[in-house]
Amino acid sequence: MATTQARAAATEERLDFDDLFRSEYPRLVSGLHLLTGSRAEAEDLAQDALARIYERWSRVRSMDSPAGYLYTVALNLARKRARRLRRAPVPLDPPSAPDPEETAERRAAIRAALRSLSREQREALVVVEWLGFSPSEASAVLGVSAESVRSRLHRARSTLRSRFGGADE
Repeated sequence: MATTQARAAATEERLDFDDLFRSEYPRLVSGLHLLTGSRAEAEDLAQDALARIYERWSRVRSMDSPAGYLYTVALNLARKRARRLRRAPVPLDPPSAPDPEETAERRAAIRAALRSLSREQREALVVVEWLGFSPSEASAVLGVSAESVRSRLHRARSTLRSRFGGADE
């Protein structure tokens, strides 16, 4: 009887994680791609973050926002990888390299715009505008106050307007 209950609990736990994986993986990869500039690196980071979440799933599943924790883990992994790359430079994908999923011109323009921002501004912009988190939700993901998120967003938008013209939309 105990073995049947343990299997049922393990199946339920796996289904919950599978739901998280299916709902968040595409957005997570897209956001990390915008941060890193490399689809392959984004997929690696997303997979690493999901593996860490799965290892701790019994604890993570009871959190208020398992998805928010997933993004926090993924951003921390991206930051750690970026620090390591600064110490031992490795060339990233060239900005002019075409991506078969989208047109090369649009990718290059988005990458150039994002590279013009500081890391903090880029993270805030991607988490709020691309991934759709509110500033208060983004504050938990980024580990800063909601006011800091709004401030970073304002500076990011101002920088983009001054360099590329246009409105926030």
